[in-house]
Formats: sequence, structure tokens, C-alpha cells
Amino acid sequence: MIPKGSFLIIAVEPASLLNFRGELIKAISKLKYSVTTISHVMSVEQRIKISSWVCSSEAVAFSKNGLNPVTDIKTLFNLFQKIRTIQPSIILAYTIKPIIWGGLSARFCKADFYALITGLGFTFQGRSSKRRMLTKLVVFLYKIALKDSKAVIFQNIDNRNMFVKKGIVEFSKTRIVNGSGVNLKKYNVENFPSGGIKFLCISRLLSEKGLREYAAAAKIVKCIYPNSRFDLVGPEDPSLDSISLEEANGWMDYVNYKGLTNDVRPYIRDCHVYVLPSYHEGLPRSTLEAMSMGRPILTTNTVGCKETVEEGINGFKVPVKSADELAKKMIWFIENDSQVKKMGVESRRMVEDKFDVHKVNEEMLKIMEIA
Repeated sequence: MIPKGSFLIIAVEPASLLNFRGELIKAISKLKYSVTTISHVMSVEQRIKISSWVCSSEAVAFSKNGLNPVTDIKTLFNLFQKIRTIQPSIILAYTIKPIIWGGLSARFCKADFYALITGLGFTFQGRSSKRRMLTKLVVFLYKIALKDSKAVIFQNIDNRNMFVKKGIVEFSKTRIVNGSGVNLKKYNVENFPSGGIKFLCISRLLSEKGLREYAAAAKIVKCIYPNSRFDLVGPEDPSLDSISLEEANGWMDYVNYKGLTNDVRPYIRDCHVYVLPSYHEGLPRSTLEAMSMGRPILTTNTVGCKETVEEGINGFKVPVKSADELAKKMIWFIENDSQVKKMGVESRRMVEDKFDVHKVNEEMLKIMEIA
């Protein structure tokens, strides 16, 4: 059958494409589009998996940290060359560099360009003079890249309002979806483990994920309830905001750092309460996965995180950067363990109502006018 057109998805990490956009790729392919992805080089296993979805892949190297003019111009040139060869009719890009360089390339390739903002990230946080200068530069680049976009898709209202306030995009071009969604069949409800309350946080080793507050809260709680357990799962990260492996291992008296995993489900299955004390998010996928598996949520009352909790129903929200308040709610869970299962049921209900990946993707397809 002749394809309707060529659809291109641009990202940085192949694992992100497979884990977070896999269901979307399959949905677009089923609509008879020829789908191609651009990201860092895929492994043989990743290429085999993505080809099974009737999708081809191309490689472009994106620098992950900062803005290096020489490296980024090279990336822009390579990306433009790939896009000119593929000749897509529609482009979807997500995360900052694919959006900026993809948006600039799309302006010269006559493709309909859509940007998915999965979070504001490190660039828009902080008040140092260096950070403010970086923010101004990124805002300028975003404005150029998104000027001719068909729509800019956000995962929460706060991020949308920030872009509109800064004049990056007109309100009329903005759309909202409920995160990346979660596959309810893959992340099934699981029974709770036996024994005392076990807490879990899944995150890259980044300061602004609130990991130092998580460790500080764990230290407080273990002084009162020494049998409580706190696990941390996630890889190292090369960004300027990173927490060193040495520091993470230094928390071993109160936090069990498990390192990188390719499957978070065993860790979620082995916990009672999922914790994400992040300073800001788009809409955290790990939290949705924990909710889908029937776990209560303890998170921060901030952008992206607050959307995952109905206060006192499926969990609690605490102030950003407050280890003391985090510890108080952890102690509440330990002392009210009979409420954990009930709250977990509510988490699953929320996911089914709002965050089912198929519902989210259906909305994405409507926004891109291909449904």
C-alpha cells in the first residue's frame, strides 16, 4: 500500500524513542505513514525492535550539555541533510535541541513541524547571571525554531503559560496533553511486598530531581524507624546539574542506590510508596508507571509533579526543597500503613482516567491532524 506520507520523529536518546514514544510510533505506522526516527546511534537490538514497528532509523549526534557553536552548527547541518533526504511531510520533535535544530531545518524543508515540550529543564531554572544569559539565548532560539510550527504541545499548563509569557509562541498555537501516557497492560497492578514500608525514587542523578532532599529525609526517618527502606534507581548524568556517583554511594547508610536499570517494574513491585521530590517536571513518566502499578505517590507541589496527586487521595504533595516535610509524610505512611493500598487503588484509577497512553496518543494524532 502506498504510504500517506513520511512522518519523522526527532529525539536525542534511542531509549527514549523506544520506551516513551513506542506506542505513538506504532499508532502512526498503522495509519499508513512511512515513519522514520532520528536520534543518537541505535544499538543492533534497538534497530531490530524499531524496525518491527515498520519504522526506520537514522543517526545524528546531539551534544547533551550546553551550547557549543561549532558542535551545534555541525548538528544542524547534519540534521538538515537527513531531513532533506527523508523529505518528511510531518515532523515531531521533543526535548530542547531536537526542537530547536529540527524546527530551524523544517523551515527550509516545507514540512509541517510540531514540537512536544516535555519539560523546561535546567535552562529555565535558577537565578545566576550565567543561567539568565543561557535562558535568554534559548528563548531566542526557541522563538526562531517555533515561528512556523503548526502547534506546540505541552504536558502541563504551567510550562505552556511560561512559553506564552516569554513570547516564544502564541497561545493559539499551544495544545495540552496528559504527559507521555503509560501502557496499562505493561504496568499492571501488583501486590505490595511483605514487611515494613519501602520507599522508592527513580531518577537520573540530578540535583534538581530533589535527590539530596530524598536522602536527607531518609536519614531523618531512619533515626525514628530504622527498619524503613529507601531505594534509589537511575543512571549517572553528564549535565552540569549532576550528582556524582561518589556522593550517591555516600548515602548508603540510609539510601540503597541501585544504579541503572532497563526495567523499572521489579523495583516498583518491591516498594510501597513512590517518591519524586523534583523541583520541576513536564509530567514525570516514572510517577505514572508507579501509579499504574498501584502505588501511592509522594511528590512536590510544583510544575508537572502536582498533576499526579490528588491530595490525601492517592498521595501527598510537599514543598520543593523541604526534606523535613518530605520526612513527615514518609513517617505518615509508616504510621498509617493501612491506607497505602487504598491510595494505590486511587493512583491506578487516575491513570486509567487521564494517563492511558492510548488516550494520550489519540489526542496527539488529532493535534497533528492525522487521526
